[in-house]
Amino acid sequence: MTSGHRGLQPRKQPRQARAELTRQRILTAAAHVFAEHGYAAGTTNRIAERARISIGSLYQYYPNKDAILVELVIRHLDEGASAVARSQDGELPDSLEEIIRMFVRAAIDNHLDDPQLLRVMAEHAPLVPELLQRISRHEQERVAYTRELLERRPEVKVGDTETAARLVVSTIELLAHKLIAAPDSIDLHRFENELVAMLTRYLTHGAEPSDNAQP
Repeated sequence: MTSGHRGLQPRKQPRQARAELTRQRILTAAAHVFAEHGYAAGTTNRIAERARISIGSLYQYYPNKDAILVELVIRHLDEGASAVARSQDGELPDSLEEIIRMFVRAAIDNHLDDPQLLRVMAEHAPLVPELLQRISRHEQERVAYTRELLERRPEVKVGDTETAARLVVSTIELLAHKLIAAPDSIDLHRFENELVAMLTRYLTHGAEPSDNAQP
């Protein structure tokens, strides 16, 4: 497990602007190649050709295409986290519904670049410790922010804001990823409206305990 993890880490950490530009060219080329050819046919030779570098130069940065895909997923996660952070730092809308819409729209926007690439990342990215830790950290940050937000809103009727925050964060992220990456397209405007309505109703009406619920 440990040796496999080492085999997925970038070989060269860029210290100069030129090296960083080369790394970004590799990642951009890989995103196009994976989207166009799929993961199995998205070879390192194709990536190097698309990046207009030698295969030897590519291997100076990444040991294999799995390592490149991990880096692409991390970049995707970080871009999504940055978009959410910008929304949180700005002035929030007055209504809870529009706040939820803002977060739903940010998730949709972060998944619009290329559905095929999203499918490749979801189906083939190795779940190495660094990636799992990054996913967990971003989720914890969003849940903590959402919980505090729900606790400040008088129209929120759910009793357990911690669970509600986790449900809201996971529902937005997972549904945006799953439905936008699906082979059959979805009406994004309708998807946004329905998801916003569903979450708003849940938060403002609360949930009745089930007769079979444990005390």
